[in-house]
Amino acid sequence: MKIDSSYITLNRLTLYAYHGMMTQEQVVGNEFYIDLRLKVNMEHSALTDELIDTVSYADVFQSVKSEMDIPSKLLEHAAARVAKRLLDEYKQIEIVELKLWKRNPPMGADVQSAGVEMTCSR
Repeated sequence: MKIDSSYITLNRLTLYAYHGMMTQEQVVGNEFYIDLRLKVNMEHSALTDELIDTVSYADVFQSVKSEMDIPSKLLEHAAARVAKRLLDEYKQIEIVELKLWKRNPPMGADVQSAGVEMTCSR
């Protein structure tokens, strides 16, 4: 069997971080959500059933958490750092599709969240 495309996904990771332009955001912090879709060739791991032959989503989470622990003013900056780290650390990842948004941003509007999306490749 040939696998035409394969992805590892992490949906709605919830992390507390200190990203934002306003001083309040940098001091108090906020809840952030991340969706990841990682293009990974799974042909070998689908046969071997061995974690070493794929990308561990637990390890990916730790990489994402480490990047989110570093404050950024812009979500664009935080998202790009996460994507770059994943591509740098996991050679099996071909494409990172990432959505990052913050809950109830302080912008004087009744909005559930605001965020960014990006797709990055090697």
